[in-house]
Order: sequence, then structure tokens, then C-alpha cells
Amino acid sequence: MASEGLSYDGCNFFRQRLVLSTLSGKRVKIKNIRSKEDDPGLRGTVLFYQPGLLYGGSVEHECNPQRSIGYYLEALLMLGAFMKTPLKATLRGVTNDRTDPTVDLLKSTALPLMKKFGIDGEGFELKVVKRGMAPGGGGEVVFTCPVRRTIRPIQLTDPGKIKRIRGVAYSARVSPQMANRIVDSARGILNQFLPDIYIYTDHMKGANSGKSPGFGLTLVAETLNGCFLSAEMTSTPQGQGDPVLPEDLGRNCAKLLLEEVHRGGCVDSTNQSLALLLMTLGQQDVSKVLLGPLSPYTIEFLRHIRDFFQIMFKIEVQKPLEDERKGGDKVLLTGVGVGYSNINKTLK
Repeated sequence: MASEGLSYDGCNFFRQRLVLSTLSGKRVKIKNIRSKEDDPGLRGTVLFYQPGLLYGGSVEHECNPQRSIGYYLEALLMLGAFMKTPLKATLRGVTNDRTDPTVDLLKSTALPLMKKFGIDGEGFELKVVKRGMAPGGGGEVVFTCPVRRTIRPIQLTDPGKIKRIRGVAYSARVSPQMANRIVDSARGILNQFLPDIYIYTDHMKGANSGKSPGFGLTLVAETLNGCFLSAEMTSTPQGQGDPVLPEDLGRNCAKLLLEEVHRGGCVDSTNQSLALLLMTLGQQDVSKVLLGPLSPYTIEFLRHIRDFFQIMFKIEVQKPLEDERKGGDKVLLTGVGVGYSNINKTLK
């Protein structure tokens, strides 16, 4: 299976196809990874990938600081349950930046979503050991995931009303008051809509604070039916632009969360592709999920699912009634799983 060059985001395109190639067992050839425009000294590069078995076990990796740990974690979340032995991955680098989902967001939203598909257990955890802000990094995260032979189908069609908002305001190598100022400004917006709000502060000191100063906020709205919608913002990396005030960051992040709630659905925009992958790998039964507007990343991912698994979802646009305050247009995706079975799992 060949790919003639990269799409709107080369790194994401590259990662999507490698993950789906690994799970499907289909080899892939990706051409023009770096074009002449990217590097005039090259005619273009080619990758040929032949997937093998996923062993799992204990692994450690120093992540490139140009992308945060979240970039690597998104792939591990898709692969972790299909190893031969339970995975324990220690990742070091940037835990929070402005490009990729932060570790805090994935911990609060991706893990609960995966539990709905039957990926759960005592060893299912994502822990922030050290926090490392961009650009220096220095953070450390431990992700442990049990293995599963099969994935259960789901029906996520009614998100329910928002019942509470939780969050974490974090800071490293700056005054602890930065996190408190973030919390106060965010609550100033959110308390106009909901009383049950708790945002705790996480101030890292010493060896656990990484190599660069910074602060940020992750917010998660939980619905009555156990769905999670999220938003986050991180301060400008040191030496890479105009600094941002913690009050502005808190207010803007709260507004982003309100926008995500307006978009709605049972899965937030960050985790749309994870939900669709697990639906694809589920047993040969019908799965349904209600999403907000599909992100460009998700649209690209749907094309890759079609290429590797020959699965196409039925897509229905649902417009809210004029007398209902249910946000914007929603998209209901329906599909039948391929009946994926984890051949890597150790037999007992």
C-alpha cells in the first residue's frame, strides 16, 4: 500500500498510517516524506514499513522535544491494549506544549473513553512523574496498559447534560501564584453557568519541574451519562513569542471549554479518532457514536481506516431543534466492527 506524499499535517499523516499498518498487519510505503520544498538538498524520502508483532513489556523512550509526549502517547493509546504482554512505557520530554494534547488532557478524557470499550483494569494508568514545559522538556510520564483480546461494541448517542467541571492548573519554575491566578479567572467565566466546579493546582518544584518555566490549564466537563469534553491552554514557551498573562489564559481556556460544549457530542474533538478506531476494531456488531463537527485530523483518519480495514462509516448530520439548547450540528457515525482479535496476547 503506497502513499504519494503527505497531507495537511505530515507528522500526523505519517503516524496515523503507521499505527493502522501495525494493527492491520498491512505493509505500507510512504513517499515524499520530505519534499524539495522542505529541503532543497533532497529529491524526496521514502519509508517502507513491514509491521510485526507488538511485544509490550517495559519500555523507556526519550521523546524529541520538538513534539510533546502527548504526540507519542496518542499512538500508544491506540496500540497499548493489543500487545503480547501488558505495557509499561516511561516517556521523557515535554509534557505540556501548545501543539499536541497534553498528558493531563489525555489522562482525563482518553482513558475514560477507552474504559467504555472494555480496556480497563488495575494496571490501566497514566501518571505524571515530572512536569516538563516546552521548549526544554525534562518531564517524565509513565503509561501502563493491560492487554485485551477483543474490544466491545458501544452505543454512545446521548451525551446528557453537563453536571460538573474539573481541571488542573499547573505551573513549573514560576511563582505558585500563577496557578491560583489562572483558577480565579477561569472560575469567573465558568461559575456563570455551573456551580460544581473544582480546579486544583499542581505546582512542581525542584527536580520535578523540568528545564523550562511555564504554566497552563486543562479543563474537563463531565456529563450525566459519563462523557467528557475538554479544553486546554499552555503559556508561550520561553523565548518563542509574546508572554501571556495567567488571567488571560484562564479566561480564554474557559471560553474554549464552552465552545467544546457547544460543539457537543459524546466524545470531544481531541479523541474522535481514538473512538472511531476502537469502533473499527470492535466485534462484528453495530457501534454508534455521536460527535460534534469532525476535525480535519478525524476526516483524514477516516480515509486511512477505509484504506487499511475497508471499513466505511454511515454519517448522519443531526441539526438541533430551534427550541432546544443543544449547541451546534452533530454527526452520528454508525459502523460494524471488523471483529479484531489480538493475536499478540500471551495465551494462558
